[in-house]
Amino acid sequence: MYPALAVLQAMEDRCSQVLWVGGEGGMEAELIKRLNLPFEEIPAAGVHGIGLRSLPGNIYKLIKGTIKSIRILKRFQPDVIFYTGGYVAAPMAVAGFRYQSVLFVPDIEPGFALNFLSKFSQTIALTTENTKKFFSKHKKLIVTGYPLRQEIKRCSKSEAYKAFNLHAQLPVLLVYGGSKGAHSINQVIFDNLAGLLSKTQIIHISGNLDISLGQSIAQSLPENLSKNYHLHPYLHEEMSAAFSSADLCICRSGASTLGELPFYGLPAVLIPYPYAWRYQKTNAQYLVDHNAAILIPDEKIDSQLISTLLDLLAEPEKLTKMSIAMEALSKPDAASQIADLIVNQIRQPNRKGSQP
Repeated sequence: MYPALAVLQAMEDRCSQVLWVGGEGGMEAELIKRLNLPFEEIPAAGVHGIGLRSLPGNIYKLIKGTIKSIRILKRFQPDVIFYTGGYVAAPMAVAGFRYQSVLFVPDIEPGFALNFLSKFSQTIALTTENTKKFFSKHKKLIVTGYPLRQEIKRCSKSEAYKAFNLHAQLPVLLVYGGSKGAHSINQVIFDNLAGLLSKTQIIHISGNLDISLGQSIAQSLPENLSKNYHLHPYLHEEMSAAFSSADLCICRSGASTLGELPFYGLPAVLIPYPYAWRYQKTNAQYLVDHNAAILIPDEKIDSQLISTLLDLLAEPEKLTKMSIAMEALSKPDAASQIADLIVNQIRQPNRKGSQP
């Protein structure tokens, strides 16, 4: 969802009409409507890696989604379709096979849905060069980087420190795990909080599920340590300040880390979500291979995370080298590049034989 929003922002006045199509009951509906973007829902479901009992029902949803997509396309008549992956896009891809389209691949290793969508897309935008090997038969592959929304901005250290009431005596550790948080990461931080806070200030974005536990633990801290702990269930506008203030972060390794961490030059300890197939592990390994991050498997964080953190915090020179390596991977113009690809694709004749 967020890569598509970033590209829409970069399009600015270059398109007169936009229609966002998402899955029925999807989490993006409320946000897209709040942004005053036209929104339509279609039935969709995955078919790869699911049980035989669910397969017939999911196939039926895809058929219904394709029929509804045909109706949407007849009514809206787009010049180009932009896909950002996921099984929700599959019915639209089938229905719109004659239309010009651009696909963005967020993760380094594409899954079944992205491989399927690539067969319907004339141009594929990639986050990294490493993804090219998965689309070796496709003619038009463009490495753009991961598109970031305009709200993602760099702040000066002084501005960022002021936003969270931080001080310069200790380094800053950012811990986050997505909108719902990451329970296994949260638990290790909670269990070792007092020891960590004597070495570092922490901005901890716990998610809503663990916020009550975190608040209870924070209230038991002595005053000299509690001032170093900044717990939040979630951050919106303040996220830029959180990234800008941090010297090191702990997080999962979803696709957004390939854009956000390089943009801020923020070294990381990455703990891939263990139930996300290989996507997150592959993303993390890419940053590790470029000497910008350290990977710890989720099942080993109890034994490895705290010692790894303390070692890194005790070696500011190593953090600086990791930061430089991370920032070298940044592609801040990714959203504009993808917007250019979409505009250029509009100028091509549709496969149905007519000029857009």
